[in-house]
Amino acid sequence: MTKQIVLSYFKANPNAIPPVYGTENAACFDLHACLIGERVRGFDRSNNKDFVIPQSNKIVINPGERVLVPTGLIFDIPAGFSVRLHARSGLSLKTGLVLANAEGVVDSDYVDPTAIMVHNISNVPVQINHGDRIAQGECVPVWQADFKEIDSAPGPKGDRRGGFGSTGV
Repeated sequence: MTKQIVLSYFKANPNAIPPVYGTENAACFDLHACLIGERVRGFDRSNNKDFVIPQSNKIVINPGERVLVPTGLIFDIPAGFSVRLHARSGLSLKTGLVLANAEGVVDSDYVDPTAIMVHNISNVPVQINHGDRIAQGECVPVWQADFKEIDSAPGPKGDRRGGFGSTGV
């Protein structure tokens, strides 16, 4: 059974494309690149900071570059939820574009335009056009932990024996 909440959004750019689920049972919604009327910021492979790609309806991300691809959307995320940003598997496989931070997190108190931080891990330039599906988002409940210091290290749990990497590849 799918649970539903209302995830409101504001088009900070009139050219922004609304989020949409690709199928009836999709867990994540598609987010599109909004490049018309936007400046794209990024870092090159030498970490030269904040180069700016001029306004256009397309951008080219060179090997090793990381850029913030604008969506043109500001989400009004309900308290108790966050939006998790995930790579689109087909895009990553076919082009080598991955999320630079593996998974993006948009907190409910973040009310600025959402951008997708992508990294070109391939050896060839990759072009993104206005309207391309660049990432997928997932609205998830937030569980904040209560932290408690304990006096001794926890003991073994279950049948695990060994530390990092002990269960194989």
